[in-house]
Amino acid sequence: MAIWRLYRYRHSDGRSKDWAVRANADGTITTRWGRTASRLPGVSTRRGVRQFDLEKQKQAKGYVFVAEVEIDSEGHVLFSEPAKRDPPPSGGGALYWHIDCRAKQEVCLALASEIRCLIDVIQSLPDNAAMPHPIREGWQRLSDLALGAEPFSQSGQIKPAHGVLPWLFLMTLKQQGFAGVEIGLATESSREVSADLKAEQDVLDFFGTDLDRIRGAAERLGLLKPRLNLASVLSDTDDCWF
Repeated sequence: MAIWRLYRYRHSDGRSKDWAVRANADGTITTRWGRTASRLPGVSTRRGVRQFDLEKQKQAKGYVFVAEVEIDSEGHVLFSEPAKRDPPPSGGGALYWHIDCRAKQEVCLALASEIRCLIDVIQSLPDNAAMPHPIREGWQRLSDLALGAEPFSQSGQIKPAHGVLPWLFLMTLKQQGFAGVEIGLATESSREVSADLKAEQDVLDFFGTDLDRIRGAAERLGLLKPRLNLASVLSDTDDCWF
């Protein structure tokens, strides 16, 4: 069965309704909906829309992400853990990201190679140890999807607790500009985040950091040019008097 992203809207009288979405291999997007129950009867498949945009629209209407679930062809919803039926508590906002890949095979392979290189760089950084394991698994899944050389679409959230590295990872991919690969990042207010690190002070504030503190990681990833250490250069130069 396919994996869906399930959202829930709670009415003031205690009733609730659910909405789920998934991206298909042929580029279409399928949604299901209905009252909160073990089965979602409503279903629709569309082309020419983005999963990321549909999720943002639902969130703007008050829907809250519940979990990734399995849904069979009849609309029956299967949770891997019963506790996941209730939405998680608010975590102080999030950055929303999506990747839509409709690239040629050679571009997909280059994308997979770049993802693996970035993973290696990040694993060598001191802050890497604090990164949640699901983030690492998500990156590996992106690499596997790209190696499959088939169209795919992925989306998710980056919360402050995840740290700044997942954002830097996606910014680096976005900056590469792979043909046929659309990488989007957006704030809670739906503002599109650029690939220019120096222009995103509000996102740095969101993660409770600044350019100086992340400069080492940003330079290793190629998001910032290394600073020239004049003191080090001059120390290796003989004094010359004219």
